[in-house]
Amino acid sequence: MENDRTDHASRLLVVLMTAADRDEASRIADMLIHSHLAACVQVLPEIQSVYRWKGEVERNTETLLLAKTTSDKFDELDRAVREIHSYDTPEIVALPVSAASAPYLKWVLES
Repeated sequence: MENDRTDHASRLLVVLMTAADRDEASRIADMLIHSHLAACVQVLPEIQSVYRWKGEVERNTETLLLAKTTSDKFDELDRAVREIHSYDTPEIVALPVSAASAPYLKWVLES
């Protein structure tokens, strides 16, 4: 049973995304849930991002989203987010899940 759970957990992804503000993050989260591209999206409060863009160091306030989805939905999620995102190059980074509780795993896979 443990191997089966681990195999299914390997399909799970946590996708990190940043948005310009809470309103944009909310629109992205709603779209992902309504289109069944994520089982859950958490919108975290204001974060400070420091990054290099076009040769300059930038500092901006952003909103972080954490979406729980499956590997087979990532490409569609990526396309859908980029279509409505205000950034030219939005951060959309998927991290694999190595293990998850059985009830949570079942819920994400069914969602």
